[in-house]
Amino acid sequence: MSATLSRGRANLVLATLFVGMFVLGSAELLVVGVLNLIADDLRISIPTAGTLVTAYALGLAIGGPILTALTIKLDKRTVLVGALVLFILGNLVAVLTADYALFLTARVVTGAVQGLFIAAAFAAGLSVVPPERIGRAISIIISGVAVSAALGVPLGTLVGQALGWRGSFTAIVVLSVIALIATVALVPSAPGSGGGAGDQARHAFAPRVLAVLFLTFLVFAALYAALTYIVPFLETVTGISGVMISVFLLAYGVATAVGSFGGGRFADQNAARTLIIASLGLAGSLLALYLVGSMAFLVALVLLVYGVFGFGMVPSLQYRVISLAGPGGTLAQSLPASAANMGIAFGSVAGGVAIGGSTASAAVLTGLIIAVLGIVVAWATAFLKPPVAEEDAVATAEPAPEHA
Repeated sequence: MSATLSRGRANLVLATLFVGMFVLGSAELLVVGVLNLIADDLRISIPTAGTLVTAYALGLAIGGPILTALTIKLDKRTVLVGALVLFILGNLVAVLTADYALFLTARVVTGAVQGLFIAAAFAAGLSVVPPERIGRAISIIISGVAVSAALGVPLGTLVGQALGWRGSFTAIVVLSVIALIATVALVPSAPGSGGGAGDQARHAFAPRVLAVLFLTFLVFAALYAALTYIVPFLETVTGISGVMISVFLLAYGVATAVGSFGGGRFADQNAARTLIIASLGLAGSLLALYLVGSMAFLVALVLLVYGVFGFGMVPSLQYRVISLAGPGGTLAQSLPASAANMGIAFGSVAGGVAIGGSTASAAVLTGLIIAVLGIVVAWATAFLKPPVAEEDAVATAEPAPEHA
């Protein structure tokens, strides 16, 4: 049941959840920007340091749904506060330890905690808005991650270069404390689910939900098959280097934030149709990137379109998963993040395999192939209906009972 809040107060709650997602998203990706500093300090190789990224993603993808199921009946405000406390402690371990194994363990735990926070944030955020604004609420919350990629990671990298990688993680701890204080002060109580984890799972893992989760997997696999290797592409195919690469990546980052924010309104209007259109746009932008890769100005424009379409469909993916899960929506809220991280991992590997035996353009072509499959799946999932709608349709089709 939605809490009775004014629109201004509801927006304040959503802004608080946005800040939390921004901080957690920054922590997830920060390692990429300070990878060499971590490797030097802990006396490990770059590939070994890279497992800190993988560990976090696996923690989020697997641990997030498990923690969500275990806390399904708890008040979501309590879950958010607890998740932030554990997140702060996990990052304090990273700041204070000189042991790689302990750091790795902390990354798994903080990844799982982020998955828990994401699900609880959606539950708390959607409880304070009317049904017609659910898509926009999702877009505000999830945009925290997009903005963290666009701004949080570059800023964290600058802090790391000035103060060391531990300085970057200390900044994450400070921001997490601010997010914790704001959550305690501004986020209202949001009762947990009345059903148990087993009942939730039955609906959350229904075939119709799994179909949209598969689409989520494909979208992020297509995005990151190309994006993971975009720097080599820009250097060898487009012919740019140095600060211009940062400018191109910043443009892409801003586009993802714009797409994520703007996608909520389209999710409210028609999420299924939005997914078809955005899937076409994603595939089209990858095709354009492959064809005009040697023309810098056009590549910059394509990256903008790529970011807008790629992240513009994220609110609709989340919306469709929650609505199709019906009574299992509380648990289902954690699943798109898991599917997305699995897609990122698969896409990165697929792009790496492609680029290993060819040029940097092969990664873009790999992303395009995956994106084309995504169009088919997006079209197929548009016919899926939420369980309540299905029941209503059956009831309408059945003849009314006769009365004596």
